[in-house]
Amino acid sequence: MGPMTGLLVIDMQAGLFTPETPRYDAEGVVARINVVADAVRRYGGTVVFVQHDGPPGDTFEPGTAGWQLLPSLERKPQDARVRKTACDAFYRTELGTTLDARNVRRLLVTGCATDFCVDTTIRAALSRDYEIVIVADGHTTADRQHVDAKSLIQHHNWLWRELIHPKMRIEVIPATEVIARLAEPS
Repeated sequence: MGPMTGLLVIDMQAGLFTPETPRYDAEGVVARINVVADAVRRYGGTVVFVQHDGPPGDTFEPGTAGWQLLPSLERKPQDARVRKTACDAFYRTELGTTLDARNVRRLLVTGCATDFCVDTTIRAALSRDYEIVIVADGHTTADRQHVDAKSLIQHHNWLWRELIHPKMRIEVIPATEVIARLAEPS
């Protein structure tokens, strides 16, 4: 996939992964994100951790325990971090500037929550003409009142493949295939 590739790791924060807020296959998702991030770095790409900032008193108030990225995520000094206040990681953030500075035009997308910030950011990226590859087993969410998390993830993986855009097509592939493609010569 080459050096124009960036991996987005969206909202993998402690406040979203508590015993009261279990996420589907959380350990597996974190493990796959770490392996994909390692491959992205190895092949000259950029890793961007997106972190949600909540208002004072919120679970995601900057500097609080809930705001911190999961300690099981492997971060490196060269990785970028972008802070956001909306579901859309591009909305009034430095994400676009960060990606432009590193010449990123292809985004690999991972994170939490599938049906909120991950979905919103994917749609925003598509509107900005990024090539998008969703790591099918690299995002997670919680059970909702009307549907379980596994079904939500399957539904969004199907939905993203079907989104219509005149120039771009979203790919949804498992982490193992993403890593294999990263290893292919550009």
